[in-house]
Parts: sequence; C-alpha cells; structure tokens
Amino acid sequence: MGIWNKRDDMVVHEVEPYNAESPPQALAGRITPVDTFYGRNHAPIPQLDAENWRLRVEGLVGRPLEMSMDELRDRFPERSVVATLQCAGNRRADLMEVSDIPGQVPWGPGAISTARWNGVSLADVLAEAGVRPDAAHVSFTGADVSDQAYPPQHFGGSIPMAKATSHEVLLAWSMNGQSLPAVHGAPLRVVVPGWIGARSVKWLLRIGVQAGPSDNYFQTEYSILPPEADPHTAERGEGITLGPVAIHCAILRPGRDARLPAGPTEVAGFAYAGDDRTVERVDVSADDGDTWTHAKVDLPESPWTWQHWHTTLDLPSGDTELIARAWDSTAAVQPESPASVWNPRGYANNAAARLHVTCRS
Repeated sequence: MGIWNKRDDMVVHEVEPYNAESPPQALAGRITPVDTFYGRNHAPIPQLDAENWRLRVEGLVGRPLEMSMDELRDRFPERSVVATLQCAGNRRADLMEVSDIPGQVPWGPGAISTARWNGVSLADVLAEAGVRPDAAHVSFTGADVSDQAYPPQHFGGSIPMAKATSHEVLLAWSMNGQSLPAVHGAPLRVVVPGWIGARSVKWLLRIGVQAGPSDNYFQTEYSILPPEADPHTAERGEGITLGPVAIHCAILRPGRDARLPAGPTEVAGFAYAGDDRTVERVDVSADDGDTWTHAKVDLPESPWTWQHWHTTLDLPSGDTELIARAWDSTAAVQPESPASVWNPRGYANNAAARLHVTCRS
C-alpha cells in the first residue's frame, strides 16, 4: 500500500500536505473504495484522540452544545447517504494548458470519488441547539491548520442555512462501512452532498451558527475570480464564492493517448451534475463535434452521486480526439472549451472532456 494506506497507483501531487487523485481507470465503479478515494489537503493531516475529542455547536443558538463522540451517537439517530465529493480544482490541468496557474495543484480528472457515509444529520444537531431566527449560515472549523492563510488558521468554511438543514448533509464518522480514517477526517467530518469538497470540512471541531458567511480564509479563497484578476491581491468578495458543483463529465476509457485498433471502440466515463440535479444526457463525438452519439447513462446510486455512461464509436485509423459533453436536468450543458472557463485560481473547470487516442488498422 502507498501513503496513508492508499493504492500504489494513486496520482500523488504532493506528499505534505497530502494531495492525490484516483487513477482514472479506478473510477468506473459506483462506490469508490477507501484506498482509492482522492485526498485534498491544505495542511498536515492531524491525528486526533477520539476519546478526548469534543464537538462544539455555538453562535446564534438557544442551547450551545459540547458533545463527545459517544454523546453524539447516543443523542441522534444514525443516518446514511451515498454522495460524490469533488475538489473544486478537479480537471485544473486542462486550464493550465490554456494559461499557467502558478502555485496550484495540477489536478487531472481524478479529484472526485463516491462513498457511502454514515453519521448524524446536521439538521438534527441544529434543531437540538435551537437555531435563532436571525441565523442564515452555518460555519465549520476543522483541526487542520494551514499556513496558506496569513497568519496561519484552521481550515473552515460555511454553507447557507437552507442547505445546512437539508436532510442529506451529514456529520459523518464512517465511510463505506468502516470507521473514518485519519486521512479523510477522523473522528468526524462534514459531508455536504452536491457542493464542492471544500465545504465538507474534515477533522471537525466547531459548528458556528451565524448571520453571515464564514470569514475563514478558505471560504472566499474557493471562488471564481475574473480572468484579469491577481489572486494574490484580490479583495474579499471580488470573486464568485463556490458552492454547488457545475455539470461536467470525464472520459475514463480508453485511456489518454491510448493506441488502439481502428473500428468499434467502447468509450465510457462518468458525469456529475452537482447539487440536487441529475445528468440527463451525455453526447460523445469522434469528429470534432460534427456528429454526436448519445451515450447510455446509468441511473445514479442516490440523488447526490455521479452517473456512469458508455457508448461504442467506430474509430477511424489515425489520430482522433474524443469529446464528451453532459446535460443536466435544468438543460445546462458543458461549455465547449477550457479557454471559456479559465480563471486565475483554476477552479470549476466544467468544459467538455477531450481525450486523444491513436488508432491503427
């Protein structure tokens, strides 16, 4: 096994902090094994003592709470959700081919994974605390401390109250039927289905109920700046703060730059609509978009997961660029080119997926 008990073929971009994506061929299943699930971190992974750990719920509440893990388990019913998590920087490498994005992790398409999460409903915990009428956001603070912020601070972020009180948002202590490992946020993490992974704060210490969004550095660092902006000098609020994931897809088979026999070839991948949307159609082309084939799209495991798709194309001899684009249940479709969504932090690349292969007769 590799670092943090991950499979040996993980694509490791950084060892400290640990940042690694799943190899594309390992993402074909509905559920991603724990040893294959991607890792995104801004700081060293904390090792917390579960016996001494406590969760605080405070702010605009009638009854502030402080609970141990045993108390959390005893006071609230256990719930489960199958949900896909995706890093906001997934597929950043395609944007970097348009123009350089210094200081950012060059993620390919593998900073996305799906697991079954078990824990308690955040809504149940908030109801126990008694949310005040003037509360509009819920913030999360993790134990990891990042020097990406100055001065260094705990990683954190927030979501609006409407999302926080939705039934699908969990405080999770297990994934895929096993105790949450340290690398994925033990002893407790937030899982915010349909939203960027940065809002699913790991190593959770504090839940804050407040009138406005979190003032944590990473709340606004995860935002889309205008192409001309300097990310080092951008003012807070200059960008579009990221929340729900935008429709996108990836091609998993064949592999990038594969050498194949000409003729009928299976092309397969996943598509992810984000939030509570579903993938309604995936189109695939092998002739630069002159003609499109509608792929077969699998039903989602839950309303909060990716959907896999596949089709067969008759590929000619020579070089071919495969293109795939997905449509969601609001009729939103992926933009044509990474150039149209380039931004100086490299977030939210949802341009159509493109993959080069070479075929021989």
